[in-house]
Amino acid sequence: MSVPSKRRVHVFDCFSCAIHRMAPICEHCRVQIIGQGVEVEGHWFCGGHCARAEGKVGIIDKV
Repeated sequence: MSVPSKRRVHVFDCFSCAIHRMAPICEHCRVQIIGQGVEVEGHWFCGGHCARAEGKVGIIDKV
């Protein structure tokens, strides 16, 4: 599969390799974010709990 990014196209032989290379990492718990994450002021978190743990306010998880 090929996955376009801002600067180039990446080619992977499986989905898990693409996730490993391209998924953002939660800045609190360090898990790779697959699916819906939370971006606050340019910082990525896996969910509202981790964002609030880092002092971000006004974050609501959409479950």
